[in-house]
Amino acid sequence: MEKTYLKECKLKDGSVVLLRPLVAEDREGLITFFQSLPEELRLYLRHDVTDANIIKSWTENIDYDHIFPILAFAGERIVGDVSLHRIPFGWKRHIGTVRVAVDPDYHDKGLGTLLIHEIVELASEFGLEKLWAELPLEMPAAIAVFRKAGFSSKAVVEGLVKDLHGRNTDVVIMVCDIGTQYDF
Repeated sequence: MEKTYLKECKLKDGSVVLLRPLVAEDREGLITFFQSLPEELRLYLRHDVTDANIIKSWTENIDYDHIFPILAFAGERIVGDVSLHRIPFGWKRHIGTVRVAVDPDYHDKGLGTLLIHEIVELASEFGLEKLWAELPLEMPAAIAVFRKAGFSSKAVVEGLVKDLHGRNTDVVIMVCDIGTQYDF
């Protein structure tokens, strides 16, 4: 699928982005993308994406069966990244985890919703039944984007994580039931 997946999509403002899977040659562009994100957005990512060695590891060890990363390009510039993380065995083998990051210049243009919809569609093709996302409760706009893409809030874990100032903050667990939310 990684060789054939390529989509051109129009955003709410009429601008066009190209969606395609991450390839090794995207390393420098991905480093630039993540380093340009504000610190308050990078805080919620699972890795220190300002470390070029982490991005190098990702681009040198692409395994689409485990993690399927899709990038959004505006021209040559990466403006969005979404990934589907799958567990190949065990009691969670039917669940995928979604992680997304969008350039602030592309907030409120529908890019986040578009990327999440793409991952939901791919998850269905991969045979997954549910998708899982963890979001800070203090980011209602991000929660709204996931809701637009068919996710619903299932739990709030109070004080689970730390914000930029070291204060405990709440996390909302959101789930998309692919079979009931989408008719593919």
